[in-house]
Amino acid sequence: MVKEIYVYDTTLRDGSQSEGVSYSLEDKVRIAKKLDSFGISFIEGGWPYSNPKDKEFFDYFKKNPLKKSQLVSFGSTRYVHSKAEKDKNLISLVNSGTSYITIFGKTWDLHVRDVLKTSLDENLKMVFDSVSFLKKKKRKVFYDAEHFFDGFKANKEYALKTLKAAAEGGADSIVLCDTNGGSLSWEISSIIEQVKEVITLPLGIHTHNDCGFALANSLVAVSSGCNQVQGTINGYGERCGNADLIPIMAILQAKMGYKMFGVKKLDKLAELSHYISEISNMKHQDNLPFVGRSAFAHKAGVHINAVLKNPLAYEHMNPELVGNKRRILTSEVSGKTAIVMAAKDLDFELDKKSSQVKKIHKMIQLLEKEGYQFEAADGSLKLIIQRNVKRHKKFFSLLGFRVIVEKTETGKIVTEATLKLKIDNKVKYTVAEGDGPVNALDAALRRSLSENYPCISQMHLTDFKVRVLDERKGTATKVRVLIESQDAEETWSTIGVSENIIEASWQALVDSLEYKLLKESKRNTIK
Repeated sequence: MVKEIYVYDTTLRDGSQSEGVSYSLEDKVRIAKKLDSFGISFIEGGWPYSNPKDKEFFDYFKKNPLKKSQLVSFGSTRYVHSKAEKDKNLISLVNSGTSYITIFGKTWDLHVRDVLKTSLDENLKMVFDSVSFLKKKKRKVFYDAEHFFDGFKANKEYALKTLKAAAEGGADSIVLCDTNGGSLSWEISSIIEQVKEVITLPLGIHTHNDCGFALANSLVAVSSGCNQVQGTINGYGERCGNADLIPIMAILQAKMGYKMFGVKKLDKLAELSHYISEISNMKHQDNLPFVGRSAFAHKAGVHINAVLKNPLAYEHMNPELVGNKRRILTSEVSGKTAIVMAAKDLDFELDKKSSQVKKIHKMIQLLEKEGYQFEAADGSLKLIIQRNVKRHKKFFSLLGFRVIVEKTETGKIVTEATLKLKIDNKVKYTVAEGDGPVNALDAALRRSLSENYPCISQMHLTDFKVRVLDERKGTATKVRVLIESQDAEETWSTIGVSENIIEASWQALVDSLEYKLLKESKRNTIK
């Protein structure tokens, strides 16, 4: 019989503690709805007692309940030497309106003595009192045994007593936490087996990635009997992050044969990963397993030749199962095959032996001789193909631009870009300031296009690289500019080459926006 697993997402709490991530109330609502549409079993919304934003979040979902997922509020056990029924933290959890509540408590004697500054017996009472109070309020309670594996290794007898206190209080499930992320997989499996000898409640696992073991430890825990696995999308979290739910879900279902409550298919997994990275304002990493743009990318000729004959030769699974796609990188070792594959991504077929492909291939060879590098600029490559097969829509024409950089006596640098475009046979003049010439041009271009093409607000630049092509010529040399952009669905790269860094940047910038517009036009959103 296939075992079913509950996926518990804590992106909105643990993920928000990632360095560089800050969610607004609107961000949190959007993420929760996206997770709900995907079918995540449990969505931890935050700690209502800790800040007004989280309280507002739960208030919103009282009036607008999720459709598939269970919303979970999060908090701690009662305070030292206080009464659970008067504890404001516990009361706020009840008032959050969620049927499920997760509370964490101390299982490591070090934390009880050095952090809580109380006795081991008092801590056991805190766990029991808090769980039993919430159960009296008719709530389902997940007890997060914080620092459990460290606590078990330091004082096995006491760590197990804390679990028994939660169980006696009425906890519905106990989640074993590797909070410091320092445990190894064989330790995880051994300790879980020992826990099962004394605890009969369902178990969950919550791991952190400080040793790079969060994914492995989560999977080992499931194999050892845990039926709830906690983590965040893309592994966001404090320090080195939490267990990444993206590969966890892919491996559980596609590799290990488990079913996940609420998750029927994985074909929206890549989209979910991109969506969360976009709202988090984090660059979507190319090398992410399963969903990164390089996860199924092939460059070497031997690999490409084999993959085209039988994808299993160099791919561990069909990328479409997780919503990703195969990429054949354009380079001196891939040739015409990359052009055919890129055209396929654009939903039309090209014959490798056709005059069109030969013409495009020759053009790319000439451009690469000039310093272009399409292996790293898939967006620009696809635009070249579309232009040459007469499937390119011209959204605007450049009539001219001017960039002024001024440094004042005070040392302040002011950059201004003036842009003249023709859009729908109308001439538009736009002026914008920026932190530098490229930023100013980007601002002016977006301002010019936003009225006609509002979808450009859904994308942003995530990386900007400049490479000197011939260092012997010094400042007179050609430069290659690579721009990486992303929206809520994918990441793409574009390129420009010129002796003038602003012109090279302009080429890459225009391609990045045109790629987005062409993508949206396929959906008939641009009239």
